[in-house]
Amino acid sequence: MRDFDELIMRRALDLARLGLGYARPNPVVGCVVTHAGRIIGEGWHERYGSPHAEVNALAAVTDKHLLPESRVYVTLEPCAHYGKTPPCADLLISSGVRDVVICNLDPNPLVAGRGIDKLRAAGVRVETGVLEAEGRWLNRRFFTFQEKKRPYVVLKWAETADGLLAGRFYQPIQISGELARVAVHQWRAEEQAILVGTRTALHDNPNLNVRDWPGQNPVRVVIDKNLSLPPSHHLLDGQQPTLVYTYRERPARTNIDYIKLPEAEDLFPCILANLFERQIQSVLVEGGPTVLTSLLQHGLWDEARILRNPKKLGTGIAAPQLGIRHLHEQVTLGDDTLFVYHHYCA
Repeated sequence: MRDFDELIMRRALDLARLGLGYARPNPVVGCVVTHAGRIIGEGWHERYGSPHAEVNALAAVTDKHLLPESRVYVTLEPCAHYGKTPPCADLLISSGVRDVVICNLDPNPLVAGRGIDKLRAAGVRVETGVLEAEGRWLNRRFFTFQEKKRPYVVLKWAETADGLLAGRFYQPIQISGELARVAVHQWRAEEQAILVGTRTALHDNPNLNVRDWPGQNPVRVVIDKNLSLPPSHHLLDGQQPTLVYTYRERPARTNIDYIKLPEAEDLFPCILANLFERQIQSVLVEGGPTVLTSLLQHGLWDEARILRNPKKLGTGIAAPQLGIRHLHEQVTLGDDTLFVYHHYCA
């Protein structure tokens, strides 16, 4: 039975993955309903504010009389509170479901075991922890946000074979190839925000939007301590929500909020705390070496994605150096090699 449970839960995790970039700031969740060893319904949380995975999976079951004899697999503990939708635990109970298998418990204080307690109090058999590690990885943004009270931080940069990421005077250099560029746009679609510093904003004049992958544009975050960005730059065009962190006062504009930082405090803990208050669950950092190195030194990162190209510059600005690092994945993208590292804090 354990092998079958893992097989079906893996299918539920695959369904949950379809919600990446759309369900945020909610976690991604998948659900599968089985009867007599076959799947009779499945669904996932498709978009924030839309029906949850359990609702979609139960709705997909054509013969509702089978539900009392069915086994329901869900990747995250069913909610027990009213939010944008009614509690899924109540739906499972009212549908007559008597057997539920759960991958992960929900760390959200509004749930945190209450969904399981409600199910068990109604006589539902509940099993937990099936493919728990895989579920935590899939929802790493959500778990980091709930447990560490800050967004999940992904560092990204491209470097040459001789360890450089820009020209001598910070002028932008095209390092990565086409496949890497598409991958970066996929990452932008998957994260809720994207952050750069003043120098990157000035020299690169980036749009920081999603153009080569389907999905939503992230919230743009720029550090501009002295408000030195010219109004003609893309980051100030009002085309997507943008947060500007600064030491100076400036009133908000259409789609642009200016957040005054206290000069006496550390910059990044303050910024991440503010992003947490704004319910920003994850941030992709595409800044230059100053921003990246500062986050590394503070230990305020969870994942680093480094694109390395065989070309050499000879002279230029050196890429950051990772300290504690755990190589998670190595992928070839055309002429580039992607190295994905995880940061585990003691």
